[in-house]
Amino acid sequence: MGKVAAKMKVMPNSPEIDLDDLQQKLEESLPQGAEIRNVERDDVAFGLVALLPMVVVPDDAGGTEAVEEAFSGVEGVESVKVEEVGRL
Repeated sequence: MGKVAAKMKVMPNSPEIDLDDLQQKLEESLPQGAEIRNVERDDVAFGLVALLPMVVVPDDAGGTEAVEEAFSGVEGVESVKVEEVGRL
């Protein structure tokens, strides 16, 4: 079975969110078999900064859905969106 790399955009619900803490919570929420390879940051507007984690998941049914659901359930996350997807 192959693997899929997905660049995701995680928007915090406030500019006051500690991004290092939020990144740690995202890593802890990952479903089994998924991993974060790197995380970029993107200045959005008015002091709001989005996290752009590159997540690697097994290429099976559901793809990134489990990761999207896990990230959405993290305290401080406003929204989660898949920006890019590619096979490894």
